Amino acid sequence: MVSQTDPNARESVIVVMDGKRNKGMVDALDWALKHCVRRKDTVIVIGVLSEMGKKNATHCFPLNMGINISGILEKLEFSSGNTEGKPKDPGEEIERKREQYRSILQPFTRKCKRNEVKLEVKIAAGICPVEITLREAHNSNTRWIVLDSHLKKYKMCIYWNVECNVAVMKGKDVATLLPSRAPKPDYSSVSTERADAETCPDNQPLNDPENRVVEEGESPILETPRGPAWYPLQYRAGYPREFSFGEIEEITNGFSDIICEEGNLRIFEGVLENTPIIVKSVQNDERFWSMLSILSRVRHRNIMNIVGYCCSGTNRLLISDYPCDISAIKLTWRARWYTAIEIGGSLRYLHEECPDGPIVHRSVCSSNIVYSHGYSPMLSNFITAKWNKCELPSDVNSTGKCPNLEEEKRIYVDIHDYGLFLVELISGKVSGCFPHENEGQSLKDWALPLLQSESVTQLMDLRLADKDDDSKVVHCMARAALLCLKNDSGRSISISEVLAVVRGDQRAILQF
Repeated sequence: MVSQTDPNARESVIVVMDGKRNKGMVDALDWALKHCVRRKDTVIVIGVLSEMGKKNATHCFPLNMGINISGILEKLEFSSGNTEGKPKDPGEEIERKREQYRSILQPFTRKCKRNEVKLEVKIAAGICPVEITLREAHNSNTRWIVLDSHLKKYKMCIYWNVECNVAVMKGKDVATLLPSRAPKPDYSSVSTERADAETCPDNQPLNDPENRVVEEGESPILETPRGPAWYPLQYRAGYPREFSFGEIEEITNGFSDIICEEGNLRIFEGVLENTPIIVKSVQNDERFWSMLSILSRVRHRNIMNIVGYCCSGTNRLLISDYPCDISAIKLTWRARWYTAIEIGGSLRYLHEECPDGPIVHRSVCSSNIVYSHGYSPMLSNFITAKWNKCELPSDVNSTGKCPNLEEEKRIYVDIHDYGLFLVELISGKVSGCFPHENEGQSLKDWALPLLQSESVTQLMDLRLADKDDDSKVVHCMARAALLCLKNDSGRSISISEVLAVVRGDQRAILQF
């Protein structure tokens, strides 16, 4: 058995395919060979037949196909509804798949041999895709896991239990990328980007000159060492929940560790289930209930949600995961672009996808963006957030819907603030601490003329000038910032349209 941490072991790329598929079965393998696999890697292809039966015990047997292929067959127990009165022989299905794999994988074996890549193929019958994937990942020096599009429902369960990159196919040659959260050795190359961004600006794949995804080295977001319980509490079973005041006292060690105190808000730190958390004491009752009503109804990976709450006497407390502390200077241009996409995605969720109606944040800025210990940027501080609903006078004959103009005004506040946040990402300057603010010039006043004249290089953070050259993503953020801050089109714009420009969608760019 090879340890995942063995530095001398071949690195592996695991490709997990739905064994029941015929058309498009090899899309994941084809993508992996193009974008993830390097010379002398090991590629482990797993064909999953998870619904052949229930597992009881495991044994393996060889499938001689001229390449290193084996079968992992769970002993199957079939229901008593079998009309023939005896179990169906699972070997027949395995044999059929063996012949099918022999045919479709033969072209790939030649490609692998040319690049000294070792190809292993396994057929897994009666095993949950998550179980077999995690087993193989933990038994090999895995760098990438690539999932068939038919297995996308398992992606987060796999992702949160491995320390490698994960890709999920969305179509031929298109994949969603989730980067490794594990601390890496210090390599010189730059990391791949993840997330909903399947394409980079100008619809060019995120490849290096040798047509491979470069995944080692610095993460899109700076990685920090993890504690033993790094999985965020807000995503664990049983949360969010109501806490008693006594529980909060124990968690915070009697409220002894206060982080900050500002106005009607005090923030304490504590530990819950070996996981660092923060407790916000909200003195304003109306704001507390507003925040709780919103945060109890939203669920998005890029929104800092609550672990729980406490309403006891005059105490109004909200419990959240403790975010990472990341310095902006250590965020590359690609990392900043990635952050822009993820935060834009959280706004799109609030504006367009919330089940209970649109929500406006009303305070989008760099100081309200935090990073989880899974290295995902998250929109935080919902103290000013509100449901985007109009309260019309009772004597007005209303259909119960807000006038479009009022809705647009409220949405535009977030759109405008998002544009200013993009300027902060590009310039490395904070809006509220802009050097010339005391002279009457705001960050927007300084940036807007440069955006309009396309003098983007004068906007760019000088601290990154000698570290990497990625002008494409910077120009995409700049175009989107201008669209948000100066909309002369005479019509309202949505966060989805802005997000398309950030991504580099040429159709969206030409539209404006």
